[in-house]
Amino acid sequence: MTYLTRRQLLATSLASTALPTATWAASPREIGWDELIPKGVPYSEIIGEGEMDEVNDTWFPVYDANATKLNDKLNGTYIRMPGFIIPIKLGSGGVTDFILVPYVGACIHTPPPPANQLVFVKANPPWPNNDLWAPVWVEGILKTKIQTTDIAKTGYSLSADHVEFYEW
Repeated sequence: MTYLTRRQLLATSLASTALPTATWAASPREIGWDELIPKGVPYSEIIGEGEMDEVNDTWFPVYDANATKLNDKLNGTYIRMPGFIIPIKLGSGGVTDFILVPYVGACIHTPPPPANQLVFVKANPPWPNNDLWAPVWVEGILKTKIQTTDIAKTGYSLSADHVEFYEW
């Protein structure tokens, strides 16, 4: 019969608790934009009534109540999702904060999508690429969190540990 020492038992216990975390972090759940809207909630109007700030050439749309309904089942999930980068904060190493949007030009050339279709991302490491029109994959922990930026109201935040080009 083999007996474990206290040190071996402790080491085995610690290793077994770390294993699920390592496996979880290694394989993110791939999601699409439609999963950000809770099941049963109709998609809110993309372009609704609103007002134009002619001085700043900005449209402020008015959405229905569905625009801020978030999928709480995704809160705290390690995810991977595609999108386009709207830079918010640039550092010496690249883009550190950005809004991930579902289509190119969202929030810049058109009114922003509803909050439940926008993800505020803090990238660590920063996204060093200058090609901001290219689609990307973003991986990290997703949180349900309504917040307002100078560009739009976002429904989610993501702490990104990996950003890469989206390959078709």
